Amino acid sequence: MEEKMRNMGIGVIGSVPWGTHFCQFYRTKEDLIDILVPYFKAGLENNELCMWVTSEPLTEREAERAMRKAVPNFAAYSKRSQIEFIPHSQWYLEDGAFSLQRVLNVWIDKVNQAVSGGFDGIRVTGNTAWLEQRVWESFVEYEEEVNRTVAKYRMIAICTYRLDRCGASEIIDVASNHQFSLIRRDGKWKVIEDSEHRYAKDKMSEHHEFLRDVLESLTPSFLCRRCQ
Repeated sequence: MEEKMRNMGIGVIGSVPWGTHFCQFYRTKEDLIDILVPYFKAGLENNELCMWVTSEPLTEREAERAMRKAVPNFAAYSKRSQIEFIPHSQWYLEDGAFSLQRVLNVWIDKVNQAVSGGFDGIRVTGNTAWLEQRVWESFVEYEEEVNRTVAKYRMIAICTYRLDRCGASEIIDVASNHQFSLIRRDGKWKVIEDSEHRYAKDKMSEHHEFLRDVLESLTPSFLCRRCQ
């Protein structure tokens, strides 16, 4: 796979190679807009097919409105069908059920269609706010497979997780299945790399640092709720 670096449009990240899979922990729809709008703006400018799979608190209409405001020539990209806004219920679920293999296959098909259609590759995001606890383990398996699969294709993916839906164990699950994570601290976005990509698996200090950073960013009231 060609290793040409791709501009992420996100200053704290810079450029990354194809096959990059990372996550964003967010609190509000403004957090999502702050990261995802420049992310997709750069993708459009770099001849990439862009797919935004939405969930609360940001709908597909709100996401499209934010892109139109930020991209002066958005209408031209839209006419070319270079960007899609898809509600999570139409992407992740079939008859109300989540199927790991079906969703993976659709992503791969989209990459192949993008390249054969003249695009350099595909840039995607999926919001996980819809996840229920009963499907959490299945989705963790899906993220593990996505992490392996994305590396083989001209694809960049960011998965977004709402902090008030995650406890300590969920945070570690998410961090373990992404190359790095974005979290806002003191008003600024910070990149935290997963320990598996920086140290041997038996060295857990980075996970502990990551967990501390995330937990410190949560409100006291949220932590109290999780302890009940």
